Amino acid sequence: MVILRNLRAVCSALILFSLSGNVAWSQSAKTIKIIVPFPPGGTATILARLLAEQISRVHGLTMLIENRPGAGASIGYEAIARALPDGNTLGINGNSIVINPILRKVNYDPLTSFEPICYLVSSPQVIVVNSASPYRKLSDFIDEARAKPGELSLASVGPATTQHIGFEMLRHLAKIDVNYVPYPGGAPAVTALLGGHVTSVLGNYSEVIEQLEARKLRALAATSSTRIEPLPDLPTVAESGYKGYDVQVWFGLIAPAKTAKKTLSELGAWFTASMHAPEVKPKLLTLGLYPVGKCGADFGAFIHTQYDDYTRIVREADIKVE
Repeated sequence: MVILRNLRAVCSALILFSLSGNVAWSQSAKTIKIIVPFPPGGTATILARLLAEQISRVHGLTMLIENRPGAGASIGYEAIARALPDGNTLGINGNSIVINPILRKVNYDPLTSFEPICYLVSSPQVIVVNSASPYRKLSDFIDEARAKPGELSLASVGPATTQHIGFEMLRHLAKIDVNYVPYPGGAPAVTALLGGHVTSVLGNYSEVIEQLEARKLRALAATSSTRIEPLPDLPTVAESGYKGYDVQVWFGLIAPAKTAKKTLSELGAWFTASMHAPEVKPKLLTLGLYPVGKCGADFGAFIHTQYDDYTRIVREADIKVE
C-alpha cells in the first residue's frame, strides 16, 4: 500500500508538471533562439546580440541569433509565428510587423499570430548624403530634387518598411519626384551611398553613426519629432518645414501565439534588466538606441495603435508596393 501511495504521488506530480506547461521553463530551457527578420549587421542584429550576450552571462543559457531576412521582413515574422510556443523561440520585431500586412499579402496576422513581450528600444532615423555631396541641409536636397525631377535617389531598407513609409511621406509632403531605391538592409544601403550609387539614404542612426564620425557621410535631418541627443545641432525634418513629420523605428521582442503568460513575463523581466545593465545600456545609447521597456499588455496596445496609425498614413499618402 505504501508503494502504491508513493506511485500515485509521483503520477500526480507528473500530471501537474505536464499541465503547468512552462512553470519550470527557466530551469529546463538550455537554448533560446532569437529570430531577427533583417540582414546581419543591422540595428536589430546588434540589439539582439547585446541583450543575448548579457542574458547568457547572467542566466547561463545559450542564446542563438538567426537572421531570416526577406520580403520586407515577412519571411522572418512567418518563421516566428510558425515556431512552437514553448518559450525557446523568440523574435525581434519592429514597425515592419504592422506595415507589411497593410501593403502586401503575408502569412501572419500582426495582432493575433504573436505574443507581445516587450517594446525594447526606439531608434531615430536620419537622412544622410555622401560627404562629397553638395547638399549641406535638407532644403538643398529638396530644391535640387524639384529642379531635377526624377534624377535624385533615396535608398533605404525596404520596401514596406518604416524607412519606405518615411520616404513616401517626405515625397508627398515636399512634392518632389525622387527615385526610391530599396535594399535588403540598412548596411547595404549605406555601402551604396559610400560608393556613389545613390544620392541619399534614410536609415537608422545606429547604422550611419560610424560613417558620420569618420566624416564620410553628412547628416541633413533627423526624422524624429525631436532632435537626436548625440546630434543636437541637426534639425528635424519637421523643423525644416514639414510640420508633423515624425518617423522613428522601434524594436521589440515577441513570441509565437499561445506561449505561456508566465514564460512571457519572465522573459520580459530578463530582457528589461539586460537593457539597463551597466555593461549594456551605455552601448545602446551610443548606438542611438533608447531603452523603453514597455511590456505585456502595454506593448500589445502599442502594436495595435501602430497598426491603426500606419493604415491611416498609407491611405493618406496613397503608398503602394509594386
